[in-house]
Amino acid sequence: MSDTEYRVEREVTGSQGRYVIYLAPDAEAEMTFRKAENGNITIDHTGVPPAYEGRGIAARLVNAAIADARAEGFKITPICSYVVAQFRRHPEWEILRA
Repeated sequence: MSDTEYRVEREVTGSQGRYVIYLAPDAEAEMTFRKAENGNITIDHTGVPPAYEGRGIAARLVNAAIADARAEGFKITPICSYVVAQFRRHPEWEILRA
């Protein structure tokens, strides 16, 4: 799979969910979140297998959540250190912070 073919999927079960990229039959990258009753999400973890680090995969996961927040009108509370850092790098996202 080439880097341009990575497809982000959102999976939600009850009040928990994740954004995931299936990288290989035995490898996936994910960013997990909890969903509040008001629809906002708290992102609490991002993980990319070591063999796939440095390819912008984690950024794709965050960008998918940002795009969904803009399209669906929910806010994000970042507690995962990677997502906190991404919010610092993108001040234009501040409007999406819960």
